[in-house]
Amino acid sequence: MATMIDPTTNRPLPPDAIQRILHISPRVHIYSIPPLTSTKGYSASAWTHATNPTAQHIFTARLRILETAIPNAKSPAGEDVKADILLEDASTGELFAAAPYTAPTAVEQASDSARFFAVRVVGEGGRKATLGLGFEERSEAFDFGIALQEIRKVLEMEGTPGEVGRSAGAGAAGRGKGAVMREKAREAEKRDFSLKEGETITINIGNRGRRAESGGLPEDKNDAEALFSLKPPPPGPGGGTAMPFLPPPPSASDVKAERRRSRGLTPEKGKTKAQDMGFDDGEFGEFQ
Repeated sequence: MATMIDPTTNRPLPPDAIQRILHISPRVHIYSIPPLTSTKGYSASAWTHATNPTAQHIFTARLRILETAIPNAKSPAGEDVKADILLEDASTGELFAAAPYTAPTAVEQASDSARFFAVRVVGEGGRKATLGLGFEERSEAFDFGIALQEIRKVLEMEGTPGEVGRSAGAGAAGRGKGAVMREKAREAEKRDFSLKEGETITINIGNRGRRAESGGLPEDKNDAEALFSLKPPPPGPGGGTAMPFLPPPPSASDVKAERRRSRGLTPEKGKTKAQDMGFDDGEFGEFQ
């Protein structure tokens, strides 16, 4: 079995160390960029146009994000986790530059493009330099940013790139806390919430069966009040109803008498007409 090498120190790792690739881009462009002179951040247009005197394309590389977990008995989680951004020769795999991702400021996105980044690499002897990194496809740049976001969650870094990164000791402590949280999450998933033999569940359905106690309808209410929400009108001042009943309509004899009075026809006293007795005295009456 081949011995694993730490890409940043070029030293062999312990046999029980674990390495995994979080992201890989087969083709990225590396640029030599001028120093940052503005608080607005890096501008990709300053080092990508061929007519710009500060533009200098170095070479095309392969990019990998490598996560390394090293056992450490003194760590609260029992291991130390770190991540490195590796720029390698695509044909031979030879390492060109490595950028330890210890703080969000290690990688900054260009202010005028979503496909370009400024990466702080560390060389032999701890020498640092900032290189321009460009992706040919926007989707690859998006996947690269998502991978960095996942690393920040694992290492518990500050969320904004403008904040100052933690020191190496604080980063190691944060990595330990992140491992402890992952261990607690795994333990929570293993919990068994099934019912054991003989255990039962009691379900309370609320106030079912307690209608009388919760203010239900009294038994002495009549049907009218139970069916309708509107109550009858209150009684009037004299003890009767508030609205008096209408008088009955006049009878037929009353109507005929009223008509006679209006026409000035008053029947003679003691004389009864045939009409009053219900007979017809017209042209074809019985008494013609």
